[in-house]
Order: sequence, then structure tokens, then C-alpha cells
Amino acid sequence: MNVTVTLPTVEETHAFGRRLAGVLRAGDLLLLTGPLGAGKTALTQGIGAGLGVRGEITSPTFVIARVHRPDPARGGTVGLVHADAYRLGDAADPRAEIDDLDLDASVDDSVTVVEWGEGLVEQLVDAHLRVRIDRRDDDSRTVELEPVGGDWAHRLAGLG
Repeated sequence: MNVTVTLPTVEETHAFGRRLAGVLRAGDLLLLTGPLGAGKTALTQGIGAGLGVRGEITSPTFVIARVHRPDPARGGTVGLVHADAYRLGDAADPRAEIDDLDLDASVDDSVTVVEWGEGLVEQLVDAHLRVRIDRRDDDSRTVELEPVGGDWAHRLAGLG
């Protein structure tokens, strides 16, 4: 069961990310896809706020991955790994570059969000969530959540 929402503003994208964080737990993998500027990082900022992690959530395009530890003062108990595979697509073997990021070392202890990771990181876990974000001409966003295995469909039932 896919969940689709329309988010009129960046602020509502952040708010939806915070709501989504409420159903996330350590070991979850989210694959974010969508064109440049669609709102993948904005959604991840909301997820980070909802998880109560340390540090500002910014696009990891140039550093490839950022680790945000939980901040107990903000109610955080689970970390966030935010990776961006956009620049890895030009490599002869992008999966080898993903392996070099060592995401599997933290995937069990954190929520892992990978922008542009479809086809590259699914093997890290048995179940994951595909998140497709599209930006419309009026700057609103359509977010489609597609559960792949596990209990995702059950967890997402209240988000629509």
C-alpha cells in the first residue's frame, strides 16, 4: 500500500518529515528519489528534527555521507545517516563505492536515508522504504511512500 501526500510548502515538507520520523526506528533504510531541487534534503531535515539528532542537516552531495548522532537533550535515541549517491553514478562500479562508505556498519543502529540510492543500497536490509518526491510548477511537492517488505505498510497506515 503506497501513501501519497501533497505538501504545498517547504515548511510542510519539514513537518511531514517530522511525522515520518515518528514511525522510524533503528535499522530503517529510506531511499529518496526525485529530480534536483525536489525536496529530498528538506524532507530529511524534518526527519532529523523528528529523530532529535545533533547537527544541521544539509545536503551531503559533496561529502557523500553525514552521520548525525542522537541528541538526548532533544529527545533523540536513534542516529541518522544521511548519504547521497548522486556523484557515485559515474563510477565504473558505483556499488563498490557504496561499499566503501561502510553504510552496513551503521545501518542496524541508525535510520539511514540515501538520496539517489535506488539500485545501489537495497541489499543493506531485508525491507526498505522508497520515497519519491516530485516538485510541481507551483513549488508544492508530491511525496509517494512505497513500502518494500517488512512491516512498512502497517507503520505507514496513519501517515496518509
